[in-house]
Amino acid sequence: MPRFSANLSMLFAEHDFLDRFDAAAAAGFKGVEYIGPYDHAPDAVAARLKKNGLSQVLFNLPAGDWAGGERGIGCLPDRVEEFRTGVDTAITYAKALGCSQVNCLSGIAPKGAAPEVIENAFVENLKFAADRLEYAGIKLLIEAINTIDIPGFFLANSEQALRIIDRVGSQNLYFQYDIYHMQVMEGDLARTIEKNLDRIAHIQLADNPGRHEPGTGEINYPFLYDHLDRIGYAGWVGAEYKPKAGTQAGLGWFKPFAGRDSAAA
Repeated sequence: MPRFSANLSMLFAEHDFLDRFDAAAAAGFKGVEYIGPYDHAPDAVAARLKKNGLSQVLFNLPAGDWAGGERGIGCLPDRVEEFRTGVDTAITYAKALGCSQVNCLSGIAPKGAAPEVIENAFVENLKFAADRLEYAGIKLLIEAINTIDIPGFFLANSEQALRIIDRVGSQNLYFQYDIYHMQVMEGDLARTIEKNLDRIAHIQLADNPGRHEPGTGEINYPFLYDHLDRIGYAGWVGAEYKPKAGTQAGLGWFKPFAGRDSAAA
């Protein structure tokens, strides 16, 4: 049976951010993830993890002006110094929180820039980040995101993500596979995960359409849970969805998995 982490940027949003750790633990989650911890001191976040016996599974590198609509700066040629500073900031937080992997959002491709210039900027930033993070003992992940929800997002499908990983050529760069985003962009979920299992370090989920909890849409999640067990996926699965009628009301899908902090044999 998979082990699930609660994405606190989407779940338990009725609570203040730090109080979401308490709510996630009370609901039976053993791991948490979110966009980023940077609005809070590392020791304050670490204290909530310790208090609730939670694992810090994942967070993103600093992603620019999120409130202003930015969704990462990894592919922006004019933000290299900011990106590199963000890598060091993420390392500081990851060490304080005991987090062994961080995700890099490519960002929205700048209008008017040549595609090869954008990709080259992303590749060079990933080379820098992968090396820096490897020295710190932290994995680097990249995530493809659908361009319906975020028009213009640069990294938009599995083939592109895996090709860029090959270009970077680092043993410390992995794919974060988001089931929802890839269902929107390409489908063929089970086969893609199995084919690239050794390159996938983290999986996230939501149903489609609507990006709500499993069981509200077209994706056959019971089949996928069994599939992950069958192929030996040992990582976490992040519950990154928009609750349809409140977090607690929509946790029926999670009840069989509550309390799990290790993958099934």
